[in-house]
Amino acid sequence: MNIAVIGAGISGLAAAHRVKELAPDAGLTIFEAANRPGGVLETTHRDGYLIEHSADSFITKYPWATGLCQRIGFADELVPTDETRRRALVVHHGQLHRVPSGFVLMTPNKRWPILTTPILSLRGKLRVLAEPFAPRRPSSETGDESVGAFARRRLGDEAYERLVQPLLGGIHTADADHLSLAATFPEYIAQEQFHGRIQQNTAKKGESGARYGMFVAPRDGIGSLVAALIARLPPGALRLATPVTNLKRDASQWQLTSSAGTENFDATIVALPARAAAKLLAKFDADLAADLAAIQYAGCAIVCLVYRRDQFGHPPDGFGFVVPRIERRQIIAGSYASEKFPGRAPQNEILIRVFIGGAIAPELAELPTDELQRIAHEELASLMRITGTPLWSEVARWPASMPQYAVGHLERIQKIERLAANHPGLALAGNAYRGVGIPQCIHSGELAAEAVANKVASTS
Repeated sequence: MNIAVIGAGISGLAAAHRVKELAPDAGLTIFEAANRPGGVLETTHRDGYLIEHSADSFITKYPWATGLCQRIGFADELVPTDETRRRALVVHHGQLHRVPSGFVLMTPNKRWPILTTPILSLRGKLRVLAEPFAPRRPSSETGDESVGAFARRRLGDEAYERLVQPLLGGIHTADADHLSLAATFPEYIAQEQFHGRIQQNTAKKGESGARYGMFVAPRDGIGSLVAALIARLPPGALRLATPVTNLKRDASQWQLTSSAGTENFDATIVALPARAAAKLLAKFDADLAADLAAIQYAGCAIVCLVYRRDQFGHPPDGFGFVVPRIERRQIIAGSYASEKFPGRAPQNEILIRVFIGGAIAPELAELPTDELQRIAHEELASLMRITGTPLWSEVARWPASMPQYAVGHLERIQKIERLAANHPGLALAGNAYRGVGIPQCIHSGELAAEAVANKVASTS
């Protein structure tokens, strides 16, 4: 058995590792066009700072990332979030306010914090508290629904615009009015269907915004997980700076052409962004390629800034803040990186990551670097009363890197999976399909590895 993996992001690396678990004697080659592995996951260390250039943690609600960490002996490297700061803030009329305690994603777990928050008007508060009495979606409406439409039905326009839109839309750098509920938060559909309301959960005291108690990060950054996976691959299996230019079925094998030449494989896992995968597959399956190419992506710029603690008139409170669209500011969110996990910055300094662009303001992510740094600093200075300038700042750009799960996304993915199944020994993996988080990407890669290993084994 000889298997190729195209793409060395976390999905491709998870697929490659699973191949070696299932078939330790199989030949394995991982092709990566870039000169480093990890895809969007990248950690750098600089003068006592640990800087994440994209995702900085993952949720333990899903078992796939923690399970992989256990199998590779990496579980002891995972650290939890600071339990004293597990809350988020939201911008309201130019000021930072805490998201009501117990309000997680769009679940209002506690009444009193809703009644006392300055974020909502009295009418908005009463509308949220009336959620259990809101009518269910009519049974005649069976199609997919956007996050925005669901939240407006259940919680009202004001709670959606002030809380749900920035919290849930920000996770996907998406426009929540076009974001598929079924593809992103299907648990809310089940709750409405079976209970007639949004079910309260076990949010811990003081927790708000997200289930921060469920998040962990590698002590030395996400990049150390990437390095741990690579260390378990066979020597020479990973080929960096080796883009694949052509893929086709040749008799019972897959013929793959890269900058290193043409080779044959029994199976191929394509772990690329959907549009890149579409270009590679278009020559032998135009329908599959068309559906892949139809998945839209949004880009984002992340500005990392460092300040002394004594520069803040409004010190960081919690893990960060989100910005509602109606505030008309130039940033999506700010994450207090040094407050979430230990070892991210020297004790007397604060590292903040500011997110700019996304589906709502894509043009901003393309601004020159110095302009992005200026915007990030001025927005932070306004919201947190910062004096002076940052000690330093840098920008990470991720153009067209976040797939947008538009309404109807799952139907498209089901069609893609049916079409891909027509090609023995071919599997797809990545964040374009059934989840953008690190656990879902790992699961996608592992399922692809299992599919091709089983297919090759059954035909050999």
